[in-house]
Amino acid sequence: MEWIALLFAGVFEWGWPVGLKLGWSESGALWGWLAFAAVSMAASGALLLIAQRRIPMGTAYAVWTGIGAAGTFFLGILLLGEAATVERFFCVGLIVAGIVGLKLASK
Repeated sequence: MEWIALLFAGVFEWGWPVGLKLGWSESGALWGWLAFAAVSMAASGALLLIAQRRIPMGTAYAVWTGIGAAGTFFLGILLLGEAATVERFFCVGLIVAGIVGLKLASK
């Protein structure tokens, strides 16, 4: 149950950088996107709290931020046209390898 909560916490981590990125335009704040970012932050934090009941704090935090970083990386490419270079994919692959390693090393 805690690992599922941690997975969803990481997925909600994707929402707040996207909401912040899209929450500002030349004409000013776009409150819907900023609210989306705030809700994503709250949901992500609440699910991390649940996950840390049984998962060690350091492992939970590393996995949470890793899922958030990798997912945000892919969303940046898919939604915002960010660079999709081999070097960037390699580095994100290292993050994903660390997430998998922490999962396999946890009891």
